[in-house]
Amino acid sequence: MLVVGLFFTARQASSQSTPERKIVVFKSGVSQPERLSLLSRHQAALGKELRLINAMAVRISSLAAEKLARDPKILRIDPDVEVYALDFRNLKVRKPMPTATPTPTFGTQPIPWGIARINADDAWNISSGSGVKVAVIDTGIDRDHPDLDANLAGCLNFIQSWKTCEDDNGHGTHVSGIIAAENNNIGVVGVAPQAKIYALKVLNRQGSGYLSDIIEALDWAVANQMQVVNMSLGTSSDVLSFHEAVKRVNAAGIIQVAAAGNSGPTADSVIYPARYSEVIAVSATDSNNQVPSWSSRGPEVDLAAPGVNSNATYLKGGYKILSGTSMAAPHVTGVVALRLEDHPGETLTAIENILESNTDSLPFDPTLVGAGLVDAYKVVTAP
Repeated sequence: MLVVGLFFTARQASSQSTPERKIVVFKSGVSQPERLSLLSRHQAALGKELRLINAMAVRISSLAAEKLARDPKILRIDPDVEVYALDFRNLKVRKPMPTATPTPTFGTQPIPWGIARINADDAWNISSGSGVKVAVIDTGIDRDHPDLDANLAGCLNFIQSWKTCEDDNGHGTHVSGIIAAENNNIGVVGVAPQAKIYALKVLNRQGSGYLSDIIEALDWAVANQMQVVNMSLGTSSDVLSFHEAVKRVNAAGIIQVAAAGNSGPTADSVIYPARYSEVIAVSATDSNNQVPSWSSRGPEVDLAAPGVNSNATYLKGGYKILSGTSMAAPHVTGVVALRLEDHPGETLTAIENILESNTDSLPFDPTLVGAGLVDAYKVVTAP
């Protein structure tokens, strides 16, 4: 073994010494001073603490990580993978969204077709999502948007904590608008127009970020008693630390909704975290109740929702029409908020059963649309 080690090429040696982003998960009972000392001995550059999964995010060479993993205080070391916002073109958004349209004048507030299609406007006589706490884990939000500012209850940046959660991509603002754009006679209106939005910025201007930032945001959601979390983002990588974080959010009684992905028409293409059973996975439909070819499919899909040509809030107080399962997921998140206004203690199992038992049926295999098209009115009137 020692002899083999002596014959690394220069390229191999370089790859072994280049720091990589990792999530170091400790065994129970390892104190903070012990952790710091252990990481220091292996030349790991410290990142953030991930209390939700008893871990720390670090930068460390692969060779040092291999040695560290053998220490009896270490449970495992996972990759800190990149995670992406989702649009209709492919798995990831690689650049900022297009320029928004100007802010409309007062008195012009059409109901977007998707909001009407899921009968959200009929549900408002019963529930508007008033006071329900919704965490949007995304690219941030346009904090001064006239269709969002009254419903914005929290705003944090998990990429650089000293900066604001201001959206520099557009994706998070759009998702937030589908959930909770205000019913104020301007622009558009969201599914749950009185829900409280907490914008948790984990994705950068290019719409990409790291798993460790998402886990930290999920920890914040638990600590601050969010009721529902929207994740219009994903990765093709199944990382145990991600699943453990999702499980602990679920155990805290928080409903998690995620975009199924835009990797269709390939079969079995639902991405993470939507692929996890603790998460409500949402595929997309268009205005003709058809499933777009790019919508991910697989047995993990729970529900379908409008995700093509969705008009919602955007940067600089404007509005934009976008497509993707990123747009479908917040329709379901909004419906969950409508339900939780009058049923705040319902569990994921109860909510999911109600959602799936009160859909509009679609003539497609369940791997494409799950139980069918979400129906807000049926959900809020269900016993």
